[in-house]
Amino acid sequence: MKSILVHPPKQPIRAEIRLAASKSECNRALIIDALTGFQCELSNISEARDSQTMLRLLNSGEPIADVIDAGTTMRFLTAFFAVTNQSKIMTGTPRMCERPIGILVDALRILGADISYEKEEGYPPLKLNGFSYSGTNELVMRGDVSSQYISALLLISPELPSGLKIQLEGEVGSKPYIEMTLKQMAHFGIEYEADWIANTIYIPPFKYQPQPYSIESDWSGASYWYSIVALAEDAEVELLGLKKDSLQGDSAIVDIMRHLGVESIFTDRGVLLTKIQPAASIGWDFTACPDLAQTVAVCCAVKNIRLSLTGIESLKIKETDRVFALQQELKKLGAELIEMEKDHLYEVRRTEETVPTTPASIHTYDDHRMAMAFAPAGMVQPIIIEDPDVVVKSYPGYWKHLATVTSWEEQ
Repeated sequence: MKSILVHPPKQPIRAEIRLAASKSECNRALIIDALTGFQCELSNISEARDSQTMLRLLNSGEPIADVIDAGTTMRFLTAFFAVTNQSKIMTGTPRMCERPIGILVDALRILGADISYEKEEGYPPLKLNGFSYSGTNELVMRGDVSSQYISALLLISPELPSGLKIQLEGEVGSKPYIEMTLKQMAHFGIEYEADWIANTIYIPPFKYQPQPYSIESDWSGASYWYSIVALAEDAEVELLGLKKDSLQGDSAIVDIMRHLGVESIFTDRGVLLTKIQPAASIGWDFTACPDLAQTVAVCCAVKNIRLSLTGIESLKIKETDRVFALQQELKKLGAELIEMEKDHLYEVRRTEETVPTTPASIHTYDDHRMAMAFAPAGMVQPIIIEDPDVVVKSYPGYWKHLATVTSWEEQ
C-alpha cells in the first residue's frame, strides 16, 4: 500500500485486541535458545519482521547475515556469531549501515573477537573472522549508549570461560531493557550480580538451562491503543496478553497515559483501558522508554496537552532521526516539537487553536513507529499515513486491528 486514509470512528469504540508478541523479549529468548542448541520450548514467537529475521539468520548457514533494518538483530547476532566462533559478514539496509556499532565491536575485540569493517570505521557492514578468548573478563562501557550493546554482551557472557563484569560509566539509559535481559537470563538458570549504585553487572560462567518460555504481548504496541483511547470521544479497549509485573520498560505507558486521560485496570486476561479526565500538561523523562516518545508526543499535540520531554537523544540514531521526523510531521497537525536545551529538553505545543480540517499526509520515513504513532490522530480527524506497510517491522497486524474500531481505506 502506498498510503491509507484513517477516518474518525462513527460510533463508540468497544474492542478486545490480542496484541503482537514483544519483539524485545522474543529476540532475547531466541539468542538464549540458540546458545542452548535450540533446546528451549518457546511459545508466542513474535511475528514482527525483526524477530522473524533473527529466527531465520540463527538457523542459516549462509556466510552473509543481512538483518535488513533490525538494529537489535544486528547487535545481538554480532555478539552471538562472534562468541560462537563463526565467520560472517553482518550487513543490512543503507540506513542500518549508518547506525553506529563501534562500541560493541570494540568490546568484542577486547574479549577476543576478530572483527573488521568492510567500509566505514565504526559502522556495518562487518566481517567476523572468528574468536580466540583473550582472558579478559572485565569491560568498561558508557552507560548512556544504546542498551542493545550492553544486552548483546550480557547475553553471551555466560559462554565466556571467566564470565564477564561490565562497569557502566555515567548515566545508564534504557535501564529497563538491561533488567529485562538479566531477568530473562535468570529464567534460564543464569545467576547475576547487578549493583545499580556502582553501576556494575557481573555474570559468572555457566551454561543456559533449557526451559519453556512464553513471550508476553508487546507494551510498545499497547501504547498506540492507549493513544486511540485517549483521543477517541468514547472508547473502552481490553488489551489481551499483558502482565502487570511486566519485564518490559514500555509498560511505563500505564503511568504516562494516566496524565493523558486513560486509566488501566488489570484483568486476568490483560489490561482494560477506560477514559478519565486528562491533565493540562505533563513532563516525562523518556530515558528508560524512548520508544514511547513518538506516541506520547502525537497524542499530546492532538489533545493540546503541553508536553516536556527529556531523555530522547537516542531517537536520533533509530530507524530514522525520530526527533527530526517528529518536528516535520507534527507541523501538519498544527503543533511543534521545540528544542529548548540542546540534546536535552524538548517541548510539544500547539501552534494552531484547532487541529487542521484538511487531512494531513504523514511521511513515515521508513519507520514503523512513525506510522503507528500518528495513526491514532485519525480518531479526531481524517489522516493519511504514507507507506503504511512499515509496521511489519514490529506489529504486522496493526492495520487489521485498527479496522476493528474505525474505517480506513487505501489511497
